[in-house]
Amino acid sequence: PGLLLQVCFIGRSNVGKSSLIRALFSLSPEVEVRVSKTPGHTKKMNFFKVGKYFTLVDMPGYGYRAPQDFVEMVEAYLQERRNLKRTFLLVDSVVGLQTTDHTAVEMLEEFGIPYVMVLTKIDRASRGLLLKNVLKIQDFVKEKTQGCFPQLFLVSSLEFSGVHLLRCFVAHVTGNLPAVEDS
Repeated sequence: PGLLLQVCFIGRSNVGKSSLIRALFSLSPEVEVRVSKTPGHTKKMNFFKVGKYFTLVDMPGYGYRAPQDFVEMVEAYLQERRNLKRTFLLVDSVVGLQTTDHTAVEMLEEFGIPYVMVLTKIDRASRGLLLKNVLKIQDFVKEKTQGCFPQLFLVSSLEFSGVHLLRCFVAHVTGNLPAVEDS
């Protein structure tokens, strides 16, 4: 009681996590995320209070250049956070699900953490490749997951494609999307 709800963003190094968070929360001056040109720059969990509404948690990337204490840090956070409302698992739309992404999915499933898959960098994938990866990931979600929200979110931080819809979804899961009256 009294704790703000939290949402966290997790994904491989170089998946575009910081760029997406910056795009999503561009209207919230208190969320000041630094975007680096070198992958794996985020080494610790960063907590950002989004107004008086909820807390955003920017996790370090896994895989390439992951911090040595990544597993202990992330597992402890995921297992102990009772106010964690949703985890956003970012996947690079150009390369699709990688072995390290499968490991992240297994961890989220094992801990019973509700999560959403967000495909990033859709501006960099050809339409054919994007479609192939979307269909593959949709099949994976349908057949191999239980805690994953069935809808994939496709975003481009560069072109802001899909950012508004994902922003609305974050507002919805944190209870900050006003109900629309039925007419």
